[in-house]
Amino acid sequence: MNQNPPTMNVIYLCTDTFRYDNVFGPDPLPTRTPYLDAFAAKSTVMDNMIMGSFPTVPQRTDVFTGRFGWPRYGWQHIDKSSPNRLAALFAQQGYATQLLCDCPHLFSNGFNQSFHGAEAVRGQEGDTHFLHLNDPIEEVMPPQKTRSGNHFEGRNLIDLHSWINHRRHYEGDLFMAQTATRAMQWLEDNHKHDSFFLWVDFFDPHEPWDPPEYMVKRYDPDYAGTPMLHPNYGRADDLTPDELQNLAAHYYAESELVDRWIGRIIEKIDDLELRENTLVVIISDHGMSLGEHNRTGKSNINDNDDRYWPTYPEVAHELLMIAGPGITPGRRLNLIAQPPDIAPTLMDFCSVDTEPPEPMHGRSFAPQLRGEAADELRDVAICASFLGPVCYDQVPNKAVTPTVYTHDWVYVPVGPEGQEELYDRKTDRLAATNVIADHMDVAADMRGRLAAWLKEHDAPDGLEETLLNPAGKKS
Repeated sequence: MNQNPPTMNVIYLCTDTFRYDNVFGPDPLPTRTPYLDAFAAKSTVMDNMIMGSFPTVPQRTDVFTGRFGWPRYGWQHIDKSSPNRLAALFAQQGYATQLLCDCPHLFSNGFNQSFHGAEAVRGQEGDTHFLHLNDPIEEVMPPQKTRSGNHFEGRNLIDLHSWINHRRHYEGDLFMAQTATRAMQWLEDNHKHDSFFLWVDFFDPHEPWDPPEYMVKRYDPDYAGTPMLHPNYGRADDLTPDELQNLAAHYYAESELVDRWIGRIIEKIDDLELRENTLVVIISDHGMSLGEHNRTGKSNINDNDDRYWPTYPEVAHELLMIAGPGITPGRRLNLIAQPPDIAPTLMDFCSVDTEPPEPMHGRSFAPQLRGEAADELRDVAICASFLGPVCYDQVPNKAVTPTVYTHDWVYVPVGPEGQEELYDRKTDRLAATNVIADHMDVAADMRGRLAAWLKEHDAPDGLEETLLNPAGKKS
């Protein structure tokens, strides 16, 4: 254990399914984010943070281990992924570590085990933690309009979520409010300690989207139909235009509440005068399709949609803002970074020099945050979901397929129907117009970058050939 006393706290605020363009343009969503706007003015914004492994647990595993997981494994207990534990590395340096979350998947996948303290707010996404069977489970949305699935008593997630959380009547009862309140209480109880690492993990604005309807009305004042509380994880045109607009309005309102309650934590940080010795990180794990590419959701789990779902920008572009001593406020950094870079960056910035059990793939961008370096961190970012062993022969049906990002281009080796796609990232922010026919030389270069990346990260045999073979990709 390193005996040098730590000098800087870390507060890591993670929000799930929060789109980058909730806050930043050039064509931002209409979501009201006054607190994050104010934080951006006091922080350095990483404008090119691209997801690595998808979705919730794989993304956090990338952060926690400093390693890319998606070529070799998917959603699994962290003990199966890597011995690296970011919280444990800080603890070995003398930090007190705490996890506070309402994400229902962190405890079941072992993230709590390396923190000194860990607490979860229960009930998100159908977490049946306390039954009340005298009350009927009612249908909240028409089944054909929402995500298919078979959970407790054969019900879908939005019906089950609404039933489990039937006593939530006020904003203060909502999950983001409960989690933020516990974080504020924790800070009041621990702000005098020499050094701490606090990870606060909000599951919102992950669906179901059930903010107060009076907030939704501000985004969609004229809608009179059934509230659209949950995406269908399939074709957007399964919803009427009015239903799709109402679905997006629920997402905007849920995201606005996340902004508000993260803002409460920031206010508490300021009340306790922690800014001078605390690194504050605000990050999202990924985004969400709200009709882009004719889909709603993040992955294809709908019985009526047989397309592949590449990790397009509305999903892959993560929000990341960092504030603290030595970090220039109001600055925008456009260097490409990915979640495995978070661990080495935090360790570098806080002078945590404990050796991880396994070498990290991530690269520190602490010098760029301090203004000590201006060079690039990465020239390419690749994100995907684990495709499973079957993919080494043929891409499985309905898979979340890889996407390759550079500053200028977005390359999709396996598009919705199995075809290659290429998008001009400079002029087409959400990858709407496929220009591969006019830039075959660029596509060839991007194929080469993907192949090199897979070799560098020890991807299993067969994965490269399958992803880069332009014919016969449908299983």
